[in-house]
Amino acid sequence: MTTITTQPEDAARAGCHALGIDARGLMPLREHATSVYRLPNEDAVARVSPRAKSDAIVRGVALAGWLVDQGYPATEPLDVAQPFTHGPYVINFWRYYPQHNRDQPAPEHLGRLLRQLHDLPPPPMALPVYQPLASLCTAIGRSRLPAEIRSWLTEATRELLDAYSRLDFPLGTGLIHGDAYPGNLIWDGSSVRLGDWDEAALGPRELDLASTHHGAVRFGRPQQLINAFTRAYGYDASAWSGLSTLVAIRDFHTLGAFIKRADAGDLRAAAQLHHRIATLQDGNRNARWNTF
Repeated sequence: MTTITTQPEDAARAGCHALGIDARGLMPLREHATSVYRLPNEDAVARVSPRAKSDAIVRGVALAGWLVDQGYPATEPLDVAQPFTHGPYVINFWRYYPQHNRDQPAPEHLGRLLRQLHDLPPPPMALPVYQPLASLCTAIGRSRLPAEIRSWLTEATRELLDAYSRLDFPLGTGLIHGDAYPGNLIWDGSSVRLGDWDEAALGPRELDLASTHHGAVRFGRPQQLINAFTRAYGYDASAWSGLSTLVAIRDFHTLGAFIKRADAGDLRAAAQLHHRIATLQDGNRNARWNTF
């Protein structure tokens, strides 16, 4: 008996058909943990994620809509009955923002937007309490990595969670983006919006600052850009003793998507995963990583 495997693009087209969205000319924009497709006839994008993320996506769509209503520059979901599930995927639809080959917005934009986000009143919808490394723990348990690597990752994760539990957070807790790094910034004409709200939660605000500092270590983001981010936000997380723990947590958090892609047969992801794990096992906190 032949098994037909549904692909993300098939799911995107199925979602378009079900919701009356024009899928003609559909083209891939990004493939990682979530696959993103442009829908040129609708001035929109379709985001296709694993079905296990359905609850997070429902929350993300609702939160983004509320943020837009508050005047906050969040990416805007389409006003359709979403999300839509198809096979192993969940699909949601968002406004498309042409980038016109512009450079990625600088981290200072992220600092400003995070300051605005953290100053907002509590949102009206229920959000989960942030659980660090929860998705990684799930990925490890389902992965095809060698047993000794899974064992090492599990123990390293346990140690980081123990260190996290002992931190004091000067900025307190509240609404956080949960995956706040410059890659989630999008130009909207001359201004900038913040997107990808799937991991929004209630948690320590320092978590949203750690990702930018992590980028300086692993991806060579220049110090002057980190300084501009800090000035825009109005708080220097590098002066806080807990930042190194959050940066280490970010190190491990990034492994989850690469584990899933490697298990699906993505050779580039597998090579990058091997490199990241090797540098972590060596204790090399300054090794450069690649992203794609």
